[in-house]
Amino acid sequence: MRTDNLVYGLKWLLDGAAVPVFKMRPRPFGPGYQTVKRAIIASALDSGLLRDGKELPRGYGVAMDERVVEYAWVFSCLANVGKMLDAGSTFNHDFLLQRPPLRGADLTIMTLAPEKRCYWHEGYSYVFGDLRNTMFADHVFDTIASISTIEHIGLNNTMLYTGDPNDAESDEDGFVPAVKEFKRILKPGGNCFISVPFGKRDNLGWYQVFDLPMIERIVETFGPTSHQIDYFGYSRDGWSRQSAAALADATVYDVHTGKGWGDDLAASSRAVACLQLTA
Repeated sequence: MRTDNLVYGLKWLLDGAAVPVFKMRPRPFGPGYQTVKRAIIASALDSGLLRDGKELPRGYGVAMDERVVEYAWVFSCLANVGKMLDAGSTFNHDFLLQRPPLRGADLTIMTLAPEKRCYWHEGYSYVFGDLRNTMFADHVFDTIASISTIEHIGLNNTMLYTGDPNDAESDEDGFVPAVKEFKRILKPGGNCFISVPFGKRDNLGWYQVFDLPMIERIVETFGPTSHQIDYFGYSRDGWSRQSAAALADATVYDVHTGKGWGDDLAASSRAVACLQLTA
């Protein structure tokens, strides 16, 4: 057994042991946080929590980051994924890949650089490179999902994702060529799912928050035959469906700098926009 597998397992054991501490005193990214978040997401996927436009229950995801709604949303939209691209490696987790419709899917995972864990032995493909200029031919994929990824494109990705100094950029429009590329490599009639932090326009250096004009620019750039946008906001009562207007001034908490901390226990974004674009 690889040493990193033992370390990985030990980390999850220790975090799991701390779950009672988290439940007594929830704190973003504190002891027990990852185990609780994973359990919330798994339950949401298995129950089809957001299927058919359902509302979230009060208290859902208190002190949790936006993944608890993004995964629930995108899995509620996925059905027969066909040949699928995970643009950003957001699905590169065993508990997600084990669940339908990803289990056994013809799935390619693309991100900037190799990650510590991968599941090629389960039949999934991995490609490393820039989403603005992929190696794929036209109209390859039936489904593309880019969850909380394009807000990083063109900005400084050396903080977390790569050690290449060439990836320390400052191009706020970097998401535009990536969206164009998604349209190019998606089959006509295929679906592209994109989620981004939403609210008051902000650039944190390593990612940016999209306001309504930027959301509209995503749609305009892609040029879908049809589209739907769902918005979710966070408060001390947890996550809920809301309108774009209600979330226009939403801010984020940057765990790396402490910017945006509040007693609402927000773990990251206080709002997300989730777009389904049909080619």
